[in-house]
Amino acid sequence: MAEPTTDPAATTDPEQPSYEAAREELVDVVRRLEAGGTTLEESLALWERGEQLAGTCQRWLDGARARLDEVLDADD
Repeated sequence: MAEPTTDPAATTDPEQPSYEAAREELVDVVRRLEAGGTTLEESLALWERGEQLAGTCQRWLDGARARLDEVLDADD
């Protein structure tokens, strides 16, 4: 069985945002949550979206680290 990839660029999901887009949207979500003035339902939806975006960013970072490790291991 093939190992799952940690590189989001290797996925076929057309809705997978780039790291930069996910990070930018996550910053916006945090700003909106910190500003307040939203209903409980809106706040929960923002929180959930923030969790999704944080996961996306983490997968990009994990994929980048794995690629760097591969290069560094190949140099040894």
